[in-house]
Amino acid sequence: MNIELGEKAPQFTLFNTDKKEVSLEDYKGRNVILLFFPQAFTSVCTKELCSMRDDISRYDKTDAQVLGISVDSVFTLARFRVEQALNFPLLSDFNKETSRAYGALYDNWILNMQGVSKRSAFVIDRQGILRYAEVLENAGELPDFGKINAILESLT
Repeated sequence: MNIELGEKAPQFTLFNTDKKEVSLEDYKGRNVILLFFPQAFTSVCTKELCSMRDDISRYDKTDAQVLGISVDSVFTLARFRVEQALNFPLLSDFNKETSRAYGALYDNWILNMQGVSKRSAFVIDRQGILRYAEVLENAGELPDFGKINAILESLT
């Protein structure tokens, strides 16, 4: 599915690391940064999410909730979150529906793994409108945090 900037962001409900359901709708009235990442405990994913952790005050100032999403299980994500002291929710898209809805799913990734989230970043404004989308084909690359920050600044 292709989604366009300026459209309503696809809704979702996923489980967090506390095994509680979390919906995009829960954050209505706040900006949201969705970060899809391929797999917990890999070097680039760790670097990306720890970068967000270390810069969380910037996102707090723009009233932006960071949400990390991968197809890993809630159990794997819970351990990853604790080990990396991540200060934002991680959500399990184990059934791959949300990654697919956002156009952020590899059909075939490394080692013939199928159905893994592509590294992607989306900014959704307070009204649920998609304001930024970056889907990376190369999982070794990081999202453009400068562009994400500029979009968030423009929404304040």
